[in-house]
Amino acid sequence: MARCALAGLTLLLMMACGNAGTVAPRPGWSVIDTKLSFPALVERLETAVKAEKMGLVTAASASDAAKAAGFTIPGNRVVGVYRNDFARRMLAASISAGIEAPIRFYVTENTDGTATLSYKTPGAVFAPYFDEGKDALKSLASELDAIFARIAVAATK
Repeated sequence: MARCALAGLTLLLMMACGNAGTVAPRPGWSVIDTKLSFPALVERLETAVKAEKMGLVTAASASDAAKAAGFTIPGNRVVGVYRNDFARRMLAASISAGIEAPIRFYVTENTDGTATLSYKTPGAVFAPYFDEGKDALKSLASELDAIFARIAVAATK
């Protein structure tokens, strides 16, 4: 049983390595390729989030988990960013939209040693809830779009 689990984990990690690299642009996403290393971009992102007075709510890293299991894969980190005043306004506009918080940045290490910063824009994240949340949620998303754009610029400059 343990052998099957290890084989499955190894297969997943190999698949992750095969798909590693720059995140492809897609509708509703901002994707910024940088010349920064993965650790430098992670550090700059955290600094930029704090400078915008937003909260670093969550962080998850498949590469850190792989390293703990004895595997090496390209760096990747998902950072959840939000703030309580935005959470209260979001929930007042749409309880359903609460599933989307915190909104996430995604830092990925490329094969050439550089890193990419990607995120779904808050407007795209909350768009499915605009009928329910109306102008209050649209306004919130617009405010967050500007904040997330400033964070991205500061982290990648």
